[in-house]
Amino acid sequence: MFWTKILIPLIMTVITKKLFYSIINKPLCLKENYKKVMIPVCGGIVFVPALFVSIVLLNLFGVRIEYQEVILLSLSLISFVGFIDDVLGDRSVRGLKGHITMLLKGKPTTGSLKALSGILIAFYVSFNVGKNNIEELIINTLIIALFTNFLNLVDLRPGRCGKTFLVISLIFLIIGKTHPHFLVLLTMILLVYFPEDLKANVMMGDTGSNVLGMSLGISSILIFDLYGKLIILALLILLHIFAEKYSLTALIEKNKFLNYLDMLGRKGER
Repeated sequence: MFWTKILIPLIMTVITKKLFYSIINKPLCLKENYKKVMIPVCGGIVFVPALFVSIVLLNLFGVRIEYQEVILLSLSLISFVGFIDDVLGDRSVRGLKGHITMLLKGKPTTGSLKALSGILIAFYVSFNVGKNNIEELIINTLIIALFTNFLNLVDLRPGRCGKTFLVISLIFLIIGKTHPHFLVLLTMILLVYFPEDLKANVMMGDTGSNVLGMSLGISSILIFDLYGKLIILALLILLHIFAEKYSLTALIEKNKFLNYLDMLGRKGER
């Protein structure tokens, strides 16, 4: 059954890409990337359909994924909110602080909708997964919401979000006492999607980065104990504080190792 968890998501993502990429190559979904080239902004739209069909097929083979109903619903919702922000979002408002400020002024943005939805969905997941004491409920909710936003923050260059997801997933799978199966499925899905992102043929967008970020947040609360979660939460808070004041891209470009990883595989980028 191990190979079914590898082969099924790979095959489903190949099929999903063929179905969706001709659809999103329309003016509504085209935005300028960092090189001012118009490309589809919601390439991550393939993640949830590929995951959904993969889980359905695995169920037919007698393989059940942990908390699959909760995970599919939460990832579907956060991807949908991300799609709205990708297509209709106002790029003049930047950062989590900026969107919340606009919301408090009575001028909601798609970004503030995404932030509120992220918190509510994170709470829903936390309530249905893991312990339900109030302390861990709050900690779990914050971890999921902040992880979701963090992957969105790094999605500013081709392949960067995917690489971040792969590195963190690998760390989780190595040091974690448990190995969430849905995280393995998403990793396989990402590997099929990845070449298009690295070549800058599509942008992942919030449609996809939200899915990857939330999946890492959910994995965190499944894998780690309370102390591990507190460490992750502290790191996420520090990263968000840094990102509000400084540029993550500038930091990466100034660091030789981080810049090497960031440029890896991007030679064919147009």
